Amino acid sequence: MQAEKLSVSLPAGLVGFIEQYRATHALKSRSQVISEALELLRQRELESAYRDASRETDADFDVALADGLSDEAW
Repeated sequence: MQAEKLSVSLPAGLVGFIEQYRATHALKSRSQVISEALELLRQRELESAYRDASRETDADFDVALADGLSDEAW
């Protein structure tokens, strides 16, 4: 994986949490902790997008069911 270096400023409490998490979970670097956290955020955003898309699709599916095809045998 090609990595790009970033510089961030965080409150001391968050830096302490990152370091504690790194040590507790035997990660090699603070970067790994932050990467895992960002992946969780990305996953949460995707889940939200899928939920929104599902709501849109469900309404369309309900219309299709109302056309009488639900009783047909395939």
